[in-house]
Amino acid sequence: MSTRFKAKYNIKKGDTVVIIAGDDKDLKKPRKVLEVIVDKGRVVVEGVNIVTKHTKPSAQNTKGGIVKKEASINISNIMLWDAKAGAATKVKRTREEGKLVRVSKKSGEVIK
Repeated sequence: MSTRFKAKYNIKKGDTVVIIAGDDKDLKKPRKVLEVIVDKGRVVVEGVNIVTKHTKPSAQNTKGGIVKKEASINISNIMLWDAKAGAATKVKRTREEGKLVRVSKKSGEVIK
């Protein structure tokens, strides 16, 4: 995603989200965002898109072997979770006291 301007996303590290598309699709199970890769438009979500990685023995990992870890998914496949409404929600940005804040469209509550 090499574009002229840096993309702005409503998802941040530590947010609770639901997976709305793909193999791990579950609209009722909120999960935590571990990392947001802005320049590629991808996110790493806890317990989603588990891949097996074969590692060689090294100084840190003397055994090596097969490691299961989360891989990134496209940011379009997730939606922010609204705890008050108990469902996925869209987000709008508004100014409150001179600061931009994220507001849930379903419940109208500010997202921390």
